[in-house]
Amino acid sequence: MDSITTNFWDVLLWSFWFFIWISAVMVWFRCIFDMFGDRTLNGGAKAGWAVVLILLPWIGALIYLIARGQSMAERQMALVAQQRSAQEQYIQRVASTSGGAAEQIASAKSLLDSGTINQAEFETLKAKALA
Repeated sequence: MDSITTNFWDVLLWSFWFFIWISAVMVWFRCIFDMFGDRTLNGGAKAGWAVVLILLPWIGALIYLIARGQSMAERQMALVAQQRSAQEQYIQRVASTSGGAAEQIASAKSLLDSGTINQAEFETLKAKALA
């Protein structure tokens, strides 16, 4: 049997290196996505960073984090704030269109008066609005 599967410390060491490798790949991809998502970099700067990150992936990622890490965090915070604001606006828009029970009953009454629904349907809508 292979010695790697029989020695606990070798398995632990390989697990450690595997964890390091996955972490490094995640950092590298984060740098790539940040570089292409940055609106302040022009095309030449993006091309330069792309060359550095592709030819020297791990060292390039470390250089990118040192050089642009602070602005990377600021861009991420701005994006989170923008998404939160959009979510709050959506919730307010949806919550305001539902109306209260009186508005729903009035709407159902107008449907009843126009003949679109019958009395039984009106009573059902009225019960739902009051529930």
